[in-house]
Amino acid sequence: MKRNIFWTAVLFVVFGFSLFAQSKGDVIYQVSTLGALQEGVYDGVEPIETLLKYGDTGIGTFDGLDGEMIILNGTCYQVKADGKVYKVAKTVKTPFAAVSFFDTDQKIQISEPVSSLAALYDAILKALPTKNIPYLIKITGTAAYVKTRSVPKQQKPYPRLVEVTKNQPTFEAKNIEGTLIGVWLPEYMAGVNMAGFHLHFLSKDLSFGGHLLEIDMPKATVEIDYTYGLQLTLPSQSDFFTTTLKQDKEELKKIEQ
Repeated sequence: MKRNIFWTAVLFVVFGFSLFAQSKGDVIYQVSTLGALQEGVYDGVEPIETLLKYGDTGIGTFDGLDGEMIILNGTCYQVKADGKVYKVAKTVKTPFAAVSFFDTDQKIQISEPVSSLAALYDAILKALPTKNIPYLIKITGTAAYVKTRSVPKQQKPYPRLVEVTKNQPTFEAKNIEGTLIGVWLPEYMAGVNMAGFHLHFLSKDLSFGGHLLEIDMPKATVEIDYTYGLQLTLPSQSDFFTTTLKQDKEELKKIEQ
């Protein structure tokens, strides 16, 4: 089905039963691919207004790679390169995002301090019923320490993402209450999105946020939404058609960490 702006491709990954038997909250809707973003395909192609029709929770970025996106409770927030949090107009476009309607399938309490990303990830991974489906993740609590990053808006000709992140601004906060939003994807989805965890932080008072780099969170509530499908929408009017898309997993890990 062709629309004015998009050539929509639907990729359904089904585990055990039909995707169509699932509620809309059981599918991650994604605009473009992380592999395309890696190669510098930053032009916004889908308005936030349209994106929110497919989910009330998620992450991504904005036209020209202008900062980090956090969608929480149906509201879209932008953490720009100045470290500040802004509400986003529905007309703003995204070149890459992943959203879903959050439905808690599993909840775990982390009562022992997790003083690193590795410790947090390990605690969550131990609770997952399988590592073969994608998950949407929401974590709430007070961070004793958190470090995030954002990226400045780029101008054409766009540099590759690895070059942008070499000079990324980073931000730090202590004793701050907030929410982590993100996804966990199986290894076989690498290139389409980041295999493993990809999380963004948003403080409760909307004063701080960004792509998560480090965290120390003594206690946390982790909510996990099991998803059984990926609806992938590919751009039709951007550099996506002419860009050579590769899958460099090691480079992606450097970019995301």
